[in-house]
Amino acid sequence: MLRRLGGPLGRHAGSRLVLGPAVILVLATLSWLVLMGHQSSCRQTDPNTSINAIARLCYTDIPVLYQARGLSEGQVVYVTAQWEYPVLTGGFVDVARRITDLFGTPASPNLTPQQVLTNADIFYSVCAFMLFACFLALVVLQRHMGGKRWWATGLMVAVAPVVMAEGLINWDIFAVVLAAAALFTWSRKHPYASGIFFGLAVAAKLYPLFILGPLLLLCLRSRRLRDFGKLLLPAAVTWLLVNMPVFFASPSGWLYFWQFNVDRGADLGSVWYVMSLAGLPVPNPGMWSFLLMVLGCIGIAALIFLAPRRPRVGQVAFLIVALFLIVNKVYSPQYALWMLPLLALARPTWREWAIFNVAEVAYYFAIWGHLAGTLHPGDGGPDRVYWLAVFLRVGVSIWLMIVVINDLMNPGEDPVREDGVDDPIGGPLDGARDAWSLRLVAAGAESASPLRSAPSGSVVYGPVDTLHEQRPSAPRRALPDDPGPEADGLDQPR
Repeated sequence: MLRRLGGPLGRHAGSRLVLGPAVILVLATLSWLVLMGHQSSCRQTDPNTSINAIARLCYTDIPVLYQARGLSEGQVVYVTAQWEYPVLTGGFVDVARRITDLFGTPASPNLTPQQVLTNADIFYSVCAFMLFACFLALVVLQRHMGGKRWWATGLMVAVAPVVMAEGLINWDIFAVVLAAAALFTWSRKHPYASGIFFGLAVAAKLYPLFILGPLLLLCLRSRRLRDFGKLLLPAAVTWLLVNMPVFFASPSGWLYFWQFNVDRGADLGSVWYVMSLAGLPVPNPGMWSFLLMVLGCIGIAALIFLAPRRPRVGQVAFLIVALFLIVNKVYSPQYALWMLPLLALARPTWREWAIFNVAEVAYYFAIWGHLAGTLHPGDGGPDRVYWLAVFLRVGVSIWLMIVVINDLMNPGEDPVREDGVDDPIGGPLDGARDAWSLRLVAAGAESASPLRSAPSGSVVYGPVDTLHEQRPSAPRRALPDDPGPEADGLDQPR
């Protein structure tokens, strides 16, 4: 539009200002403004006027927990207030609470209902601003991890409908950006810094811990265990340094998060919850969830070694997180924020992105209708529309896993690896040769490795250093999904 309305570009102008990184940040800002506008109808300012946030589809835990957990009275998370989130998320909340005391009335048990409500609104605003900064950082990190598809990888997060709907339900974006920072520093071959960010991410939310398992196996397949060790040690030390002060200050407060999740039964969003609604409750769903997770991890481990070419970090990270959410006892709507950036790294194609967002937004509407009771039929029967939304969401997650597994087992179908690209966020693994593998080479077929081939009809297991080298075959070029420019003037990781 600038060109259409303003005429031809001047001598010192450039198209990067129009389609460059700044536009992605502008679009991300607009997405956050849409989110803030959507949430504005649920901001209560009068204690005598209640607002049904669930019926208005704009519920958020942030002001609710500020009041329900005693933060408005000056209680401290973990020490005097029970808090069901990991330590670093609690630290994030405590910082917002202290900032609220500066802008509002200092927290005290003697506050009037109006003062409590005003402080809760300030607390929400402070958290929204801090999470907006996290969101912009996430978009920047995604763009830098996109390789040649940096435009699509960043844009898929910046304009995602799931962010506009679910970005302020909880504080999850804080943990998501820490996990993205861990992957980014790994992609830039800084394993020590990556370990620090992984430690912080796990201290904020548990799910980044699962990414370390597949990453270990990728390093094993490429004989890069030393690099993984450089990551693991600082990750463990960082996690301990963050958790130990809280543990020594209040052991029971620190343990509450773990006890809460162990004792939690089948909850919203999970298949276990729908089965209980249907009159088919599964006894001890935590045990079955754990067993399915173990079996799924074994399957992903097998895929890592059976794949004809070492899988990309983004692929295995998406698979493990998606598996965890599918079998978990609870699948809250905001957990989609965990999958969104990993999906953009695993398969930055607009079809999969659109289907994922449609399923998540459909569930977003269904969960509030379920809680508000508006989905129940007139005869008072069960709201099977909610059941359908849960199965649609889980089914789409399974389908996305299948698509990524197909790319993993058929590297020529992988849109990221076209034109000879190996792994944009592989870091020390990018371009590394396979050292260990377990695969069947069909008679007359080329080796799956991009650098080696095995005798026809043989099984290769263990070291493959003795295999003779061959030139990598060019993968089948996927349909173009990225309408943006090829580069932004910055050095992209290869």
